[in-house]
Amino acid sequence: MTDQPATPAPLYNPAAELPLIPGLALRHLRVPEDFVAMTEIANATRIAAGATFITTVEDMANFYGHLTNCDTSRDVFTVWVGTELVGYGRCSWQDLLTGERIYQPICFVDPAWQRQGIGTAMLRTLEARIAQVVAADPVARAAIHAEADGGNVGQRALLEQAGYTPVRYEYVMVRPDLDDQDDAPLPPDLEIREVRPEHLRAIWDAHQEAFEDHWGASQRSEEDWLEFSSNPHLDPSLWRIAWDGDQVAGQVRSFINAEENRRYGHRRGWVEHISVRRPWRRRGVARALIAASFPLLRARGMTEGALHVDAENPSGALLLYESMGFREVSRDTVYRKPWP
Repeated sequence: MTDQPATPAPLYNPAAELPLIPGLALRHLRVPEDFVAMTEIANATRIAAGATFITTVEDMANFYGHLTNCDTSRDVFTVWVGTELVGYGRCSWQDLLTGERIYQPICFVDPAWQRQGIGTAMLRTLEARIAQVVAADPVARAAIHAEADGGNVGQRALLEQAGYTPVRYEYVMVRPDLDDQDDAPLPPDLEIREVRPEHLRAIWDAHQEAFEDHWGASQRSEEDWLEFSSNPHLDPSLWRIAWDGDQVAGQVRSFINAEENRRYGHRRGWVEHISVRRPWRRRGVARALIAASFPLLRARGMTEGALHVDAENPSGALLLYESMGFREVSRDTVYRKPWP
């Protein structure tokens, strides 16, 4: 992450883009002062769209403390009406393993201030900043990607009106119980071991390798590792890691979002970060590790499991999760816009 300078660089001039709302202004990000209001807006936006994922202030600080290819002095801004923070936006980029560069504009607007032109102004501001980045560092293949939560009709309409088209879908799937899955033995040459601190880097590296042949796989940075290892909610006691000697063969890194459960009144455990490295695929490893995760979550008082999946995952993950009782409850959309 690039440190924010004492005198921030000027924002792209948004004056001509802003709707005529008295007191409306774009400002530079203030760290950490803005994180509380940003967290509230992010959660309110997701809740209004029917999503259940909840971010904490600690999550926000950890994420913005380890950004890659995003300069907080120029690529992040907050939106104010008078003294009220009503939105924020950022842009960043990733180099995919396919050789393409993907630019990502992300906007959050408080639901109380949506449908007034603020989101349109934010998206145009971010695209103008992306144009500056491209001009300074042109690449042969590039595109812009943006995401919309399943129920966020306004966000989808905004992106489609701006020339973005849907290219991929991600499902949220829920299993309504955490009963034992008896038909899921671990291959006899593998073993599940207790996770120790010295295992964390090998586990993270194995997960990155396993996803190298998946859609949208990108080059990972040391900041990505630091974000993972400093996550305030990291709980390896809920993980199931399969080892073959000194090699990580596969993993499921479950977690419990306590704030989400409190707000929604459910007892949901997330059965997530599921991966199997190529030499160990097609042997039932993922199925066994998912099944082995259920008793851990039950012991913590959870009554249902949830996960995300790329609907076109090349390893057949969607069919696997369906066979284990997970059912789609919502879907998010990935949009793409050619550049220029």
